[in-house]
Amino acid sequence: MTTQPKPLARILSGVQPSGKLHLGNYFGAVKQHIELQEKGNCFYFIANYHALTTLQNGPKLAEFTRDVALDYLALGLDPAKAVFFRQSDVPEVTELAWILSTVVNMGLLERAHSYKDKTAKGFEASVGLFVYPVLMAADILIYRSNLVPVGQDQVQHLEMTSDMATKFNRAFGVEVFPEPAPLVPKSGQMAKVPGTDGQKMSKSYGNTIEIFAEGKPLDKTIMGIKTNSTPLGQPLDPETCTVFALYSLFATEEEKAVLAAEYRSGAIGYGSAKKQLKAKVDGYFAPFREKRKELAAHPETVEAILQDGARRARAEAMQTMELVRAAAGLSSRLSAGER
Repeated sequence: MTTQPKPLARILSGVQPSGKLHLGNYFGAVKQHIELQEKGNCFYFIANYHALTTLQNGPKLAEFTRDVALDYLALGLDPAKAVFFRQSDVPEVTELAWILSTVVNMGLLERAHSYKDKTAKGFEASVGLFVYPVLMAADILIYRSNLVPVGQDQVQHLEMTSDMATKFNRAFGVEVFPEPAPLVPKSGQMAKVPGTDGQKMSKSYGNTIEIFAEGKPLDKTIMGIKTNSTPLGQPLDPETCTVFALYSLFATEEEKAVLAAEYRSGAIGYGSAKKQLKAKVDGYFAPFREKRKELAAHPETVEAILQDGARRARAEAMQTMELVRAAAGLSSRLSAGER
């Protein structure tokens, strides 16, 4: 008796095109996404609908969307292994978001950390920002995803998604949606990436180091990393130094030990440490930069990849929506070929 191979888990994640991708994006998400394409059935989308909650500039959104596509492909995403597409190319996701909004209660959305955090930072309290978790749930559920890579600060969104899946299944007496599980890196595996000011690296803080920056712009950013005023020749503390923390993302254990010893002995100053960091960033991303330049010279190739990804993603989404409409008592739509 032969044993049937266990089907690969369906993995879903998205990235907002709200600005240039940076080291925090890479070590916090992109690197993991690239690795996971070897281990599961991956769906990765450019979340341009989500970006509209904070970016209302059509040309900029289109530019950032192209940039994300170029970045992911240059960094190693293989469209033969992962379905890669623009969120807006699958219109069924907004239909599902509306249907889910009819079963989710206001109290759940009012407890969303992301809404509270963004409004506290001065973002307008738009309806879109408030119902952001519903669209996120639709993104996950429409492909009937099993696993969703998330950081610890995003676990709440996935819990809300599971709640919406359960409410829909219970409301209509069917089991359309599986409950997705978070794929959270184990303690110690999740890279903590500080920004140039020592806070968490984030576009909203203006403290990022862009993945594909090079030359003078990269040099200016790295040399501008905030440090204390310890005089040259005095011991430095690697445990509290942003430059050392960033260097550690790229260095081997031996290299980190050497630099830490130089810090503690006063044999190195912040300026020299920053130059070592820049050399590490340059050395790591140089091959990816060349790949990105090649891709940028052929936008039609990138567009074809996104369109093929959208076709594959939409085929899955349409199957799910047929089940959803049938369960909810909604009349069937025309087939895609009849629209």
